[in-house]
This record gives sequence, C-alpha cells and structure tokens, in this order.
Amino acid sequence: MRDTTKIKIIKDAFIAAAVTAVLTIPMIGMRLKVESTGLALYKDFTWPIIAALVVFVVRLVLPFVLIRKVSIPTLWSQKAADYKKWWLGAFVVLALVWPFTPLGGGAMLTAVTMAMIYILLALGLNIIVGYAGLLDLGHAAFYAIGAYTYALLNVNFGIGFWYALPLAGITAALFGILLGFPVLRLRGDYLAIVTLGFGEIVRIMLNNWDSVTHGPDGINNISKPTLFGFEITKQARAEDSSTLWQVLGLDYSSVYQQLALYFIGLLLVVIAAFLINRLVRMPIGRAWEALREDEIACRSLALNPTMIKLTAFSLGSMFAGFAGAFYAAFLGSITPDSFGFIESAIILSIVVLGGMGSQRGVILAALALTLLPEFARGFAEYRMLVFGAVMVLMMLWRPQGLWPASRRRVELPS
Repeated sequence: MRDTTKIKIIKDAFIAAAVTAVLTIPMIGMRLKVESTGLALYKDFTWPIIAALVVFVVRLVLPFVLIRKVSIPTLWSQKAADYKKWWLGAFVVLALVWPFTPLGGGAMLTAVTMAMIYILLALGLNIIVGYAGLLDLGHAAFYAIGAYTYALLNVNFGIGFWYALPLAGITAALFGILLGFPVLRLRGDYLAIVTLGFGEIVRIMLNNWDSVTHGPDGINNISKPTLFGFEITKQARAEDSSTLWQVLGLDYSSVYQQLALYFIGLLLVVIAAFLINRLVRMPIGRAWEALREDEIACRSLALNPTMIKLTAFSLGSMFAGFAGAFYAAFLGSITPDSFGFIESAIILSIVVLGGMGSQRGVILAALALTLLPEFARGFAEYRMLVFGAVMVLMMLWRPQGLWPASRRRVELPS
C-alpha cells in the first residue's frame, strides 16, 4: 500500500471521528435539567469521546481489511444451510423450553410475547418486500386494521378472539387489495410514498372517527384469548364460562396468564411461518420472485403482474391483521398512536436487517431488535440512535442481512 493511500485513510478516519463528535456532543453530551433555580445545562463528554474513538478505529482498520480482501465471516456456515428445514423445529423446541428457564419470567416473558407480534408483522411484510420486491412503508395500517377489527367485534358484539381472528385477517387483506389497485403501475420511491400516505390516512381516520373508534382514547376492556375454550383471566366474564385455572385446579397468577399468551403468540408464529414457507414453494411464490427480479421478464413468461402484486399485498396484509388482533387481545386496549409511521419503519428495518426473503433472518432480527433493549435499559433514551447506527453498519458490512435467503443455483456440467 502506498504512503499517500495510508495518509488519506488516516485523514478520513480523523474527519469521521470529528463529525461523530460534532453530532453526538449536542445529542448525548449536553442535557437540560430542571432545578429549583430554573434550567441548568449539564455537560458530560464521556460518551461522545468514546463514540468518536470507536468510529476512528473502525474507519482506520476497515480500509486495510477491505484492501487485503479479508472476508468477514458469515453468521452461519454453508453446512448449516444444508439443514435449513430443521431450523423451524429447533426454534419451536427452544421457544417451548425457554419460558421455564431462569431467563423466562417477568418482564422478559412479556417482551418475548411482543417479539412474537413483531415476527408476525415482519413475516407478512417479508412477502411484500422480500419476495415480491414491493416497497411498503405503511404496513402499520394493516396492523391497525386487524387490531381495531377484533376490538370492535369483541366490545360491541362479544365475538371471541378465535372467531374474530380470521375476520381481522380477511379485513386487512381486503384493505391490502384496495391499496394494491391504485399502486399497480408504481414502483420504487413512488410506491413507498403512496403506501406511507395510506398508513397515515388510516391512523388519522382512527384518530378522528370518534363515534366508532373513540378517537384518541382508543378502545379498552378488550377480552383476552381463550385457551382450549376456557378463559385465561382471573375471573370468567360469562356466567356459564370457566377459567382455565379453575379447570386445572390452580390459583390464578399473572405469570400463568403471561405464559398462556406467550404460547398463543408462538402458535400463531409457527402457523404463519409454515404457511408462508409452503406458499413460497408454490407457483405463486415463484411468481413473486420473478416479479422481484424483473417485471418485464415476468410479463414475457405470460405471468400477470397485476394479480401477483395483489396477492402479495393481500397475503402480507392478512398476516399483519392477525398480528393486530393478537396485539389488541394481548394488551386489552389500543389507541391510534400505537400504529404510527415509526411502527412501519421498525417492521421494515426488521426485514432488511434479517435479510429480505429470509424467514429465519426475519425471526432472528425481530428477536434481536425487541429483546436487546431489555438488556440495556440504561440506554433506553439512546435506543433510536443505536438502532440507526446498527442499520448503517449493516448496510456497509453485510447488506444481505444477518441470515440471508439462500438462492437456488443450477450448475451445468463443464
């Protein structure tokens, strides 16, 4: 390597460190606190200095690694990819055992149940973005539609979770088709802008339609799901019904209720992953991949891009509707603010971080993004800053995702 190149690398590292310091000092190095005498400015440059040093070292070392063509080791070996059909089974076994380990109680169990909801959402968006190649920035709208469908059916008509769940999915799928028709001729950024607008329209409608959705107050007293036909609450709502704890002869405990909700979420995730895996192997899945790779070539193969896009939007939206219904049942109350643009951005980030078109990657990324903050509660206010930094680093070092989808290859004899 020439001396001029080394000097340029060192100079770029200094510039990157300086920019990092300039950006982080006002964000995390200074803060206002309210005191008896008024507002006081506190300065602590420890973390900005650490961030600048880390950026300097990384920016200094990375060019040497790339120039020498030292490959970054992959997360999983090729041999492990040969046994990919066993990963879902291993995930299920681990998920069944995990709640009974020392790490499986309290707030962590609630966090993992929320992770199941994000896995459902990301699996649905993975159909639209990962398989069909359509950029959707309004996936939280279908999430909200599913949640409000179950909430309204349950509160107004007394319909239980398992009866309302398919209705929530079907309703979200119908709205996915309605969104699909106007955007059939749009691609890339234009498609993203339209879906973003659709997501905001749904949120604003839920926020202002007071007579139906109760506006910003949302909907409360939503029933929990039943398990084997028995309620999992402390007391049964219906006079002729019994709780699961009464049947099993157990005293009610909130931990038991959390366990029941966790296993219901796990069941929904396993069913969704299995169905999507079968769909991808069917002709419709091959059509999604053809549309993603080249729409013109897709037309030349006598495939109808209109129907392919509509099926992708409808099926992806359906799984978001399922996730929304379970979210409403899990929390027992919902508000429009829970379905803003930030939710769509997080779901899309999970798909990109895990690997577009990879179910295993989506599951891994959803667990990582929802569980890691639980281990770093002291950095809760810097969560989005760290999240953005991780995404930038992933795009630089591993743009294919944590666990990229395997591509089919055909080798011709030489």
